[in-house]
Parts: sequence; structure tokens; C-alpha cells
Amino acid sequence: MTEYTTEHTDPQTTDPTDRQAIDPTDPHAAHDNRRQVLYWRLLARLFDPEEQATLESASLAVVEDIGLPPALLDPQASVDAIVQRHPELAAEFDGLMAIAGDDGGRDRAAEVRRAALASKVLLNVFARGSGTVTAGQLARWQSDAGWLERALGCKPGELRGGRSAGNSGGQPGGPSVGQSGGRAAGGPGVSPTGTGGPGVTPDLSRLIPEIGPELGALEADLVKRMRLREVLADPQLAAQLTPSMSLIEQLLRDKDNLSGVALANAKALIRRFVDEVAEVLRTQVEKATVGALDRSVPPKRVFRNLDLDRTIWKNLTNWSPEEERLYVDRLYYRHTARKTTPQRLIVVVDQSGSMVDSMVNCTILASIFAGLPKVDVHLIAYDTQALDLTPWVHDPFETLLRTNLGGGTDGTVAMALAQPKIAEPRNTVVVWISDFYEWRSEPLFESMAAIHRSGAKFIPVGSVTSSGRGSVNPWFRERFKDLGAPVLSGHIRKLVHELKTFLA
Repeated sequence: MTEYTTEHTDPQTTDPTDRQAIDPTDPHAAHDNRRQVLYWRLLARLFDPEEQATLESASLAVVEDIGLPPALLDPQASVDAIVQRHPELAAEFDGLMAIAGDDGGRDRAAEVRRAALASKVLLNVFARGSGTVTAGQLARWQSDAGWLERALGCKPGELRGGRSAGNSGGQPGGPSVGQSGGRAAGGPGVSPTGTGGPGVTPDLSRLIPEIGPELGALEADLVKRMRLREVLADPQLAAQLTPSMSLIEQLLRDKDNLSGVALANAKALIRRFVDEVAEVLRTQVEKATVGALDRSVPPKRVFRNLDLDRTIWKNLTNWSPEEERLYVDRLYYRHTARKTTPQRLIVVVDQSGSMVDSMVNCTILASIFAGLPKVDVHLIAYDTQALDLTPWVHDPFETLLRTNLGGGTDGTVAMALAQPKIAEPRNTVVVWISDFYEWRSEPLFESMAAIHRSGAKFIPVGSVTSSGRGSVNPWFRERFKDLGAPVLSGHIRKLVHELKTFLA
């Protein structure tokens, strides 16, 4: 491989055809150039589907020389397929791009190896091609995206939004982002441009807030290119589909055009996704604060409520030095009862096309709160018409099947349903989820302001998504701020906390 040390660029150049002289006495020059060959091939493949023969042959020689399988360079080979044939590589992919490099004591040979593995994952995920997508191709992409998430120190599915409402934007109990590689994401490292030392493997984990939404957008594009109806009609192909937010959106949009086997398969996918998201959100609700202790209620005298420290302290006067024994006259118990009053939660969700993620998340969230004691939950969905989904609020699956995604936005029709439900303002919270790009802005805002002035808790929400991305009409944003009810945007955990605080 020494022949490549004079044929490719110095790490600091930007033109692969500019052959700068390299010091032949530098023992690291060969490794640096091998790494550059792999990265130039990656860029060429991403931006030009035509194969660059020189880069391909050079990369093949590099991969074989460092003992990696040539299949890494096959764009049609999934990471799963490679790992199945070479299981020893699985551990190398984990935390691959969450490893921060150091200038001192660098292992350049290891950097070349990581460059080859990272190039494979990045190419498989970001070079998605064009044309119709089959269920098998979507499943392969989702699997490769899972390997990219693992390489960034996350769990598969943690960044794409579908099931990422848990901690760190992911599933409960998942690792902190960037820690799988043995080093925190905030530790010393370099940017993808190479700052912090030429050629050091980039620490991409700090870019996770940007990478997650982009993965979701790529997945949505692939789903849109599928011939979904044909796939759903084939049980074998449908079984290859992995539920995701983008897939659920497509199913909900097309559900009226499905029947028979295709409709049954679509419902099964929606049910699987709802159950997975519900499990994550339920954990968030349980973890949130649940209100102040009610000391007017005597503590229940059971062993699990026994306050051992207080019992010992209060009975210390009964200590017998001769017998070295403590005699207990009275047991003390902890208060565990919480103050609860009947509360009404009214959730109004914009079901226009831009709010699909929020519609799914909030439908599931409403069903969870509906299961709590002394909470009366009402759910309204709207576009240019409003639909009262309260009778089905306990079953998010049935609720979603009754939604009609898309159309315009007229919040006044939803307000006409919501206002009569506010019987006791002081015990009512109204959560309004929308991007607030409304047809009749002034009358809608005046109605919302009236709810706020009545004493009810009014919470305008701009986005309730796993990623926190969302656009909010600036006109509404400023007026809500002046009203004293600023728009809540971001992670769904923020809404969970707000609701639990009020309802407790």
C-alpha cells in the first residue's frame, strides 16, 4: 500500500487531484493517505452515483490491506449482512462515531479502520437513491439507520422520532448519548471538518440534535416512494415493515383506500407503533412529579410506609446501655397520600398535514392521562372541521383510525366544541397543539385569551414531537407571550411535566 502515499492528498488539502509531496520519512503518512482515500470515495459516492474507478480500486486495496471484508465497499450490502458474515465487527460499530480523538498518542491504523466502517454506515444511510422503494429496501435502510444510531452511541430507533420520547430523546433506560464509545459526547474531540487535529476520527455525537430530524426526513422520503398498498396486500412483504412515525403517517392518510388483507396489515402496524410509543410515554408520566403530600390524611400503617429513621430517633430515650437494646414505644409512618381534586383536561389537536407527529403523540398521551384517577379527558381534532374523539380517548388506536389527516386549518370550529366543555375553569386545563397558521387568526386568539382570563389553564403547544422540531406562527407566538401563556415547544416531556404539575 505504500504506492498510495504519493498518489493522494495531504489531509489539509481540499482537492483530491492536488498531489502534494509527502515526507517519506513520516511513518504516519501511509495511514493518513489511506484514510483520505476512503473518505474521498465516500464523498464521491454520496454526490455522484457514477463509480469512480480510481477511488474504488484504491479503497479496495486499503480495505483488504487492513484486514476488513471487501463487502464493506458494496453499496448493495447492508450492515446487517456484513455483521452476519463477520460477527466480530459488531462491537466495532458500537460507539464508532462517538469516540473522540486525541492529538497525543493517536493510533492512525485504528483511524483508518474506523474510517472504513464509518464510511459504510454513512453511505448506506445517506445515499438513498431514487425511484420506487420496496418494503425490503425500506427495512434494509431502517436497519442501517439503526447501525448509524449505534455508531453514534444511541439505541436503534432513538434518533428517528418514532419511539424516542424517553430519556435523551430515546427509549427509557437508554445510554446517555455518546457514552457507548467509552467517552462522553462532551469530551475532547473534533468536528467532522477535522478541527482538533488532522485526520482524527470525528466525534459526531455532538451533532445528534441535527442528525435525528434528518434521519426522520430521509425515512419519510423513502416511505413516500413505496407502493404501500401493494406491499400491505402481501403478508410476507408487510411483515418486513418496521413501524415508524413516517410509515404511520402514510397509513393514516391512505387508510380509507385499504381493505381486506391490506387494511388488516395496516391496522396491525399502527397497533404495534401505538403500543411501543405508549410504553415510553407512560414511563414519562409515571416519572413526572405527582403533587404535594396530603398531611390531612393519616399515613397508612403498613410496613412499606414505616419511617425507620424517625422511629429510631423518637425512641432513643428508651435505649438500654446494659442490654444494648432499643425499646420501641411507638412506630412512625410516612405520609404517601397525595392531594388530588377532580380535574378536566381538554386536548385540542390540529390534524393538518404538518402536525401528524403531534397528532399521534398527543392521542396516545391523552389516553394515558384518561387512565389516571380523577382526570376527565376530552380530545378534539380539527382541520377545517372539528371532530370530538372523547368517546374513544381511552383507546389511541381507535382514535387514530378516526382521524382524517390533511386539509386546511380553522381553529374556530374546534373552539366551538371546546368552550362548552369548560364547566369549572379553575379545575380545567386546555392544551391546544398546533403550528397556529390559522385562517381566522383574530377571532381564534380572542377566544383563547378569554379561556385564559376565565381562570382555566391554557397551554398553547407548538410541537409535541420526539425531535422537538416545529414551526409556530410568529404572530400567535408574540401574542401568547404577551398574554402570559407562552407557546410550549420542544420535547414531549415538557408537556408531560406541565400537565402533571397542574393535574396533581
